Amino acid sequence: MLSLRPVRRLCHAASAVSAIASKAGNSEAVSSELPNIKRLQETALSKLSLKETALSKLKSERDPEKLFLLFKENAHNKLVIENRFAFEDTVSRLAGAGRFDYIEHLLEHQKSLPQGRREGFIVRIIMLYGKAGMIKHAVDTFYNMHLYGCNRTVKSFNATLKVLIQTRDLSAIESFIADCPEKFSVELDTYTINILVKGFCELDLLNRAYLIMVEIEKLGIKPDVVTYTTLISAFYQKNRYEIGNGLWNLMVYKGCKPNLATFNVRIQYLVHRGLAWRAFHLMHLMQKIGIVPDEVTYNLVIKGLCQTGYLEMAKGVYSSLRARSVDKPNVKIYQTMVHYLCKGGEYDMAYTMCKECMRQNRFLNICTIHSLLKGLMGTGQVEKARMMMKLVRSRVPRFSSTQLKYLQSAFCLD
Repeated sequence: MLSLRPVRRLCHAASAVSAIASKAGNSEAVSSELPNIKRLQETALSKLSLKETALSKLKSERDPEKLFLLFKENAHNKLVIENRFAFEDTVSRLAGAGRFDYIEHLLEHQKSLPQGRREGFIVRIIMLYGKAGMIKHAVDTFYNMHLYGCNRTVKSFNATLKVLIQTRDLSAIESFIADCPEKFSVELDTYTINILVKGFCELDLLNRAYLIMVEIEKLGIKPDVVTYTTLISAFYQKNRYEIGNGLWNLMVYKGCKPNLATFNVRIQYLVHRGLAWRAFHLMHLMQKIGIVPDEVTYNLVIKGLCQTGYLEMAKGVYSSLRARSVDKPNVKIYQTMVHYLCKGGEYDMAYTMCKECMRQNRFLNICTIHSLLKGLMGTGQVEKARMMMKLVRSRVPRFSSTQLKYLQSAFCLD
């Protein structure tokens, strides 16, 4: 975050001239104060320049030891310390170099400074330790927050929990959940549920993830749409469709409205089961309740319809997407449509779509272009095939010589 103090000083100096003139009412007063104003401006600009130089040096420095020393020199430079990218980038590069001793030195020093009394800053320290893989340091930071005069809330608890989830150490996670809330009078929130549910789903402990949601709900903390979406997606991915469907019904019964991500998860499940027709109707239901489908929705529905033989319906969905002013087809949609249009022998429409896509410098894979070229040549549409090859050659970056030679030699095109 950019420190505004030098900028404010500069602005104050600039406005001082008009203030003096209005008070004195003559040019002599202004002239007498101009040297002071100029010095103030130069000082402010100099300080701002020095701080910006520190950021640029940190960004360009590649030697771990020099990077460490440079960051340490700027330990009180707010422009550096409050800049999230500079902080994270420095720690990331030191971790990449294996200099965890430098990371510990820098972060522990930061705790002792005034910013160490802000929970938001300590949360950042915890997360940085986590990203560096220094889990014990992250957990110790949470337990020792009182030593820096910093109060704990659910924010720092959740940050530490996220770091612990990375370890996949079930006993450590459960111990932390069981002990810390009561010990430090931390009131859990919905975000806590979401961290736990996501973590246990990633550990393939889906039943336990569900039970955690149930148990925490008994404490008066309601799961939200993110909680349900995470669980539904996890059960669908493990082919436990009955439970996934049951969670969908439970979510609706509890008055929790599904969002775009939830609908996309369910549509993906339906497409995977070969139920593209139902996925198509579900997309229309989304629109009826005010949820606008995104590119992922259209990708899934179009692919599902094409795979199950509903090419005409897929073309209708594609047309509805084209009619929208907000979204246009992405390369995946073009890829799917052109592939299945060629498969269905509809080379004219496939050619139109492919040409439109290529003119945006978005290219389909070689196999699909090969299939289209073969179809155009087979139906005597040589000029269209030549146009396709012209667009292929204009690609930036260029196709490899092997790929170009393959396309040219296969159809005897110049």
